[in-house]
Amino acid sequence: MPRLTARARPQRSAPARDRVRIELKKNDAVKVIAGKDKGKTGRVLSIDRRTGRVLVEGVQMVKRHTRPNPGRQIKGGIAERESPIAVSNLMLVCPACGPVRIAQRVETSGGDKSRRIRICRKCGAPLDKRG
Repeated sequence: MPRLTARARPQRSAPARDRVRIELKKNDAVKVIAGKDKGKTGRVLSIDRRTGRVLVEGVQMVKRHTRPNPGRQIKGGIAERESPIAVSNLMLVCPACGPVRIAQRVETSGGDKSRRIRICRKCGAPLDKRG
């Protein structure tokens, strides 16, 4: 009697997604406009452009259970840490006028060098630090 074998299925990959255009940068001040932490402000710690999520300091705190590992000097227990939040739930905070939408302006500086800077839609102040 012939032996039955499972037929190999073609591997399914994750749907091809375009990278989400995120106009936030590391160390930007942001305000949460939706979700359980609505109204909180914090500093951007990291950005995942592939998933469109941002890690914000002190926002979306979750409890993480950690097993002790003496070899690595890790003390076990329950630790609280930030969890990524969707970029659509955040607004950039302008130092002059509060939470704002972001506009872009192209600045040319000497010759043919040009760079794009982020500006506040309310007051027109640049949001990028010079440097």
